[in-house]
Amino acid sequence: MNRKEILDGLRHSPTVDVCVLGGGINGISVFRELALQGVSVLLVEKRDYCSGASAALSRMVHGGLRYLENGEFSLVQESLVERDRLLHNAPHYVAPLPTTVPIFATFSGLANGVVRFLGLTRRPSRRGAVAIKAGLGIYDFLARKRALLPRHQFRGRKSTQKKWPALNPAICGSATYHDAWVSHPERIGIELLRDALSAGANAGALNYATIERADAGEILLHDKLSGEKFPIRSRLVINATGGWIDMANGTLFPADDRPAPLMGGTKGSHLIVDNPALHDLLDGHMIYYENEDGRICILFPYLGKVLVGSTDIRVEDPDAVRCEAEERDYILQSLAFVLPGVRIRPEEIVFQFAGVRPLPASKDSFTGRIPRDHFCTLLEGRDGVPPVLCMIGGKWTTFRSFGELAAEIALEALGRGRRLDTADRAFGGGRAFPKDRSGWIRNLSKSTGLSVDRAAALFKRYGTDAKDVARFIMAGPDHPLPHANYSARELLYLIGKEAVEHLDDLLIRRTTLAITGELSLAMTEAALDLLAAEKDWPELRKAEERSRFLTLMRDRHGVAEATLSARNEQRSELCETTARSG
Repeated sequence: MNRKEILDGLRHSPTVDVCVLGGGINGISVFRELALQGVSVLLVEKRDYCSGASAALSRMVHGGLRYLENGEFSLVQESLVERDRLLHNAPHYVAPLPTTVPIFATFSGLANGVVRFLGLTRRPSRRGAVAIKAGLGIYDFLARKRALLPRHQFRGRKSTQKKWPALNPAICGSATYHDAWVSHPERIGIELLRDALSAGANAGALNYATIERADAGEILLHDKLSGEKFPIRSRLVINATGGWIDMANGTLFPADDRPAPLMGGTKGSHLIVDNPALHDLLDGHMIYYENEDGRICILFPYLGKVLVGSTDIRVEDPDAVRCEAEERDYILQSLAFVLPGVRIRPEEIVFQFAGVRPLPASKDSFTGRIPRDHFCTLLEGRDGVPPVLCMIGGKWTTFRSFGELAAEIALEALGRGRRLDTADRAFGGGRAFPKDRSGWIRNLSKSTGLSVDRAAALFKRYGTDAKDVARFIMAGPDHPLPHANYSARELLYLIGKEAVEHLDDLLIRRTTLAITGELSLAMTEAALDLLAAEKDWPELRKAEERSRFLTLMRDRHGVAEATLSARNEQRSELCETTARSG
């Protein structure tokens, strides 16, 4: 991920077979597919990798139970296959998640479900036990060949209330099935990127860069960090920008000959809540429930906190997306409906995020009916611009198969063949993943000199890649950073190896410090000192970066500077209490 080497190489040899526009999970996936086939390919991302919708998912890896109502059986089948592949290929980040559906009626929703399946209504309605039983039966049937996860089971009212006494007392029972969750989705993007770059000099990737059409019809690469622009040539462009597809096409095609709109995304917002009682009462389960308006909502334990979501609102400008106050109110109201005894105080919301689902253009009045499947559209090149292959739709779980689909089209266009398959290819910290995790951690501690607890923390964050991180940490003088179980050299490893260009890259995406509410102002300042030193920033540039990050945390994630500052005192008091008790 050496930016200077990549840019120097493009200046010297500006021709590639394929330029992938968009460094979200789908863009990285097709980039990886092509790179591993030996294709000359360049990935260009205008912000940071996985900083858009790929950072704003519900953290679920699932088949899409509710998509069965829309008749999207092939999508559910594909999603279940890819879910199971991720459980195998990325066991360090993807794990099974028991999912419980509270049931409030027996026959409700049957008639409405049939006409909704036939496309005769757009209204959501409450699903009863019979409808849920039918859906879960189909779900189990589609996953029967692999049978990696337990089949669903039903509980009556009495046993449901015994296990979850805080649930709405109006329930008549519950159903539990298994899907999966992902702890570090942005890190999966980085690991896939590194896997692609391991193919060799045929692959290069740049964040904070764009491509655009010049007046002469040529394509210019714009390095947003230096401001430099220079021409590049590509036989094919793959537009994998998700909710930004139409905007990206607008920069590539002449104003009087732009393609018709392809996208009609919706916004999904989520909250991260620090409420230990709520976390414990969930007992490791996700509660997958209907709000009073029939819309599906979720809550489940996430890295010691609780994730609650989400909304589904049409958006016009993906750059302006954020979790609004009315969305927070809606999410909290939905939580109060399913768990009426639980109240969330404003200060318990430690992080919020929103993203745009990259759905195809649709005039459907009910956003839940917009298809969640994915497909590709090839636009003919014109006026010096090569053909543009647009990746439309897609959900996070199916990124590999969607990337494979787009790569097959690209390979056919290039007259190239496939030389390896990624279906069973483990990546990053999922490679050589041990059955005996405790033994592996003890061996890492013994071989590096790190404490067992520190080795365990690194393994939890990086899987088997923890070995490389640990060796880097022990190769030089190190010191702990304030209020977090991170050290200076661990962050230096991320800065040097993972294309960190801004503070939010490091604190929001390469680590989980921000999303879990662990980030304090002291930790922010310490990380900024390390980043500024590595980038050789003058004091003015450092001050600008500090302001940029704090503004982002406040405006996009609902975390004010005063909150970060207050965490300094909270963490210090916790450390003192721990030391005294020790």
